[in-house]
Formats: sequence, structure tokens, C-alpha cells
Amino acid sequence: MSVAEEIKRLHELHQAGALSDEEFAAAKARLLNSGPTPGLGGDADLWRLRRSHTDRWLGGVCGGLARVSGVESWIWRLLFVLFVCTFGFGLAIYILLWIFVPEDELIGN
Repeated sequence: MSVAEEIKRLHELHQAGALSDEEFAAAKARLLNSGPTPGLGGDADLWRLRRSHTDRWLGGVCGGLARVSGVESWIWRLLFVLFVCTFGFGLAIYILLWIFVPEDELIGN
């Protein structure tokens, strides 16, 4: 969704009474100051996903997912183990993420 479409949607919500004047102004300012985001519906989290150097057991996939999602890395590890044990495709997903998700850049090296 483009910025113009999002502002139009905010304006419609404001006119309908779903947003107060202050909420509308804050949302509009936040939208205008956020800058461009990569594609996929403006979801920049996908583009921030990197394998972790510091929080890793195997490939750093769970550490990277934890950083992006805000969920602890041990929960991601548990989910992958559960998917491996119950459905069998958790290992394939982990290996694909290990291959296709880029690694963190080390700062200072």
C-alpha cells in the first residue's frame, strides 16, 4: 500500500470517528516520517532477518528469528524441534532458512 493510500485510509477512519484528532495527527506524522520500506506490503521485518552470530547453536536461524520477532530464541528452537517430531518438515524449513537467510555482518572485523 502506498503512502497516499494509507493517508487516505487514515483520513477515512478519522472522518468516521474511529480516530481522534490527536490519533490522526500522530499516525499521519509517523507514516510520513517512517520513510520508504521494502516491498511485501511494507513489512520491513522480513528484510531485517539475519542469522545471528551471537545467539546460535547450529546456524543462528533461531537467534535471528528471535531478534526480529521479539520472541525468545529458545521458544523458536522448541518450535522447530516440535515440528521435526510431529510433522517432520521442521528440519527442512530450518535447513532452507540456514541456506537462504544471510548472516549478520560482524561489526569491527
